[in-house]
Amino acid sequence: MCQFDTQLTDSEGVKIVIVTESFLPQLNGVTNSVIRVARHQRDLGHDVSIVAPTRPGPEFEGIPVHVVPSIPLVKFAVGIPSLALTNLLDRIGPDILHVASPFALGAQAIAYAQRNSIASVAVYQTDIAGYPHRYGMAVAKPMIDRFVANTHNAATVTLAPTPIARDALTDLGVTNLSVWGRGVDLDGFHPNNRFADDTIAFRQRNAPNGEHIIGYVGRLAAEKQVDRFRELVGVPNTHIVLIGDGPDRARLEAMFPSGSATFLGSLSGHELHTAYAAMDVFVHFGTEETFGQTIQEAQAAGVPVVAPRSGGPIHLIDSGVDGILFDVNSTDSPRIAVQHLVDDAGLRSRMGEAGRRRVLGKSWEAVNDELTHHYDVARARVKRPALA
Repeated sequence: MCQFDTQLTDSEGVKIVIVTESFLPQLNGVTNSVIRVARHQRDLGHDVSIVAPTRPGPEFEGIPVHVVPSIPLVKFAVGIPSLALTNLLDRIGPDILHVASPFALGAQAIAYAQRNSIASVAVYQTDIAGYPHRYGMAVAKPMIDRFVANTHNAATVTLAPTPIARDALTDLGVTNLSVWGRGVDLDGFHPNNRFADDTIAFRQRNAPNGEHIIGYVGRLAAEKQVDRFRELVGVPNTHIVLIGDGPDRARLEAMFPSGSATFLGSLSGHELHTAYAAMDVFVHFGTEETFGQTIQEAQAAGVPVVAPRSGGPIHLIDSGVDGILFDVNSTDSPRIAVQHLVDDAGLRSRMGEAGRRRVLGKSWEAVNDELTHHYDVARARVKRPALA
């Protein structure tokens, strides 16, 4: 049972506005967590609305979605500061501003909350400070670091996904920090799906000769380092299956030898649950993850994970117990780890079971109850009544 009591005490609920830099139709970790948070708070009886650069329609499952001005950037709509956001927030009159992965839009929302003595909770989900290094703009790093620190210090509370991310923000000078992880759908991602008819059919389509499936789920973008899957081409009796979409898809498809990898595009819901269940080994190469949501999904599905000893995976994987962490500077370690798991069915089973046990306490319900506690902390700091 979760340690936080989240029974509503405000008789008419609380107005919670979730300002997010990313939302549907974009599928990613930010969008997924926003959806989970919005559903949970709505179900608790609160008045929830979402503000984003994009939307699937004026509502999502009965939750109002407001779109604000944006500019296109690498297939994404990036929200920009505008009077429209200020006017919208004035009209709604929020009690809490939940700011997901704050950048330009989020920074404006946090500043609005600060000016109006509204509790703001900034959720750190994107390593913006790592962008200058990643895209060859090292000269801009001091400016980006200051932006990140100033934005998060202006929030009432900043939530980092792991102790490692919290420490990185502390090094930038952020002071109002707590740790809040991410939940996982323990029913959808489940080891029992391995034996379902749809999973068997998936394996027959994508590994028709009985190959072991080496899987990945995530954006096909530079920061995910998906090109490193080429290092796994030729591992005996394996086939690579890459799930997701992004700006690098065409380039990646062209670089893999014919027949060595299957690109399935974005999957969700039952199709995604089936794909995870069909995997024998899940591999993630990205070294700059603030968390690693797809790692948790693989663990919930009972699939052993191979990931770098860097960033979020360090917090999620006990190497040698429920997965394998490899040296980020080694080109041999990932292949050796995958080969080891492919060759040893017993090891795959033990690590998969251990991974499942590791995430059993991380249902979205439990994690979102923790978030309600953080909302209460933020409201107390601006002298507003608590939710619990």
